[in-house]
Amino acid sequence: MKPETRLALIHIVGPEHVLEAREDLLCYAYDASPIAMDPAHLPCMVLFPANAEEVSRIVGLANDAGFVIYPRGAGSNVSGGSIPDRDAVVMVLSRMNRILEIDQANMTADLEPGVITEQFQTAVEKLGLFYPPDPSSKAFSTMGGNVAECAGGPRGAKYGVTRDYVLALEVVMPTGEIIHTGARTMKSVAGLDLTRLMVGSEGTLGIITRITVRLLALPAAKKTLMAIFPDLEKPSQTVAKIFTAGMVPTTMELLDKTFINAIEDYRQIGLPREAEAILLIEVDGEAESVDRQADRIAEICHQQGATRTQVAKDAAEAEELWIARRSAFASVCRIKPNIIGEDATVPRAAIPQAVREVQAIAARHNLTIGVMGHAGDGNLHPSILADERDADEMRRVELAVEEIFRSFLALRGTLSGEHGIGRMKSRFLHLETGEAGLKVMRSIKRALDPNNILNPTIGLGA
Repeated sequence: MKPETRLALIHIVGPEHVLEAREDLLCYAYDASPIAMDPAHLPCMVLFPANAEEVSRIVGLANDAGFVIYPRGAGSNVSGGSIPDRDAVVMVLSRMNRILEIDQANMTADLEPGVITEQFQTAVEKLGLFYPPDPSSKAFSTMGGNVAECAGGPRGAKYGVTRDYVLALEVVMPTGEIIHTGARTMKSVAGLDLTRLMVGSEGTLGIITRITVRLLALPAAKKTLMAIFPDLEKPSQTVAKIFTAGMVPTTMELLDKTFINAIEDYRQIGLPREAEAILLIEVDGEAESVDRQADRIAEICHQQGATRTQVAKDAAEAEELWIARRSAFASVCRIKPNIIGEDATVPRAAIPQAVREVQAIAARHNLTIGVMGHAGDGNLHPSILADERDADEMRRVELAVEEIFRSFLALRGTLSGEHGIGRMKSRFLHLETGEAGLKVMRSIKRALDPNNILNPTIGLGA
């Protein structure tokens, strides 16, 4: 980078909001994906802009000076989407962390991208409102990152994912212009749906600087129950049975024996080590309906082969179960140092076959693959436990990953339900979209970002 460009960037955000020391840059050369930190990915600068105008000026300078930008929130994404190339500029949006307005009458909120997801949820719940998307990283992930990745979470079974709540956006385009998409109204069909285009675009089509979301009324009551099964097939079949019986649980989380034992080793909360699998299920609504739903779901679980079910006796016990679930990925790192946690997704009815495919792939390649996921919406997380120091094992991991993707696609599934494509899956994207579909995506990228300034390594810039 030319000295005059560097000085111009420092002038835009102020010297106190720039990082250039090597030890600081190392912290922004990796994210929560299993991609190992590589000095080759060291950015040349990390900038912390304060508003859309500063973002716009930085992007405009990037087009003039020819450097690339990687937008970043908390770095909690697990697909490698925020790992920069050498000499790139990382733009961290954490200073833009204000909840600008919570409109109780219209049940909407305006906020900046650096707001922590859980903090936002807590703020609206104090007013009797509810923001459902709940990624497992919600304690530290940012709302801007959630929008960029179209994050999901356990409550997706009933409430959907981030895109179902985003009404409008302020976006700095790759050429520096600031646009406003969507509207604060519940309906808007004025022109192309640019809001949906930006949600899930992973920082490739624009930098989100303001978000308007819709809110719901906070459910009056909820109840959590755990169903324990002697094999992995039965809970997979139970999921479909519950939905076809007319029940719509808030969450339905599947954990296999690998995860059960790892979590129990980690937290000692009394998970049944003898079980081959468990379903964690939550229902919400009015108190009377919650009791009826929980009783009916427990009945279905027993009909489908559950050895027992148990209901959390109070909110504290329920929260302990969900904290345990959110710690699942961390807990299995005690088994092997590296975890390749995919989030390939299938239609709910295909879950049993998907589980069988994963088990066969694990056996074929002599790998440990734990199975967990948001079974209520078919979003499974086959998690390969490995050690990157073992070259032969990592070769087998690569083969297994591709086989998992191909098998889930054959079941009419998708490569990603909520984690995005990032660096890790870009080489597989054509398997789902086809070459023609990928060409259309790349055409959109070129039209909006002719100089390939924003996040060029995800695979749309070719």
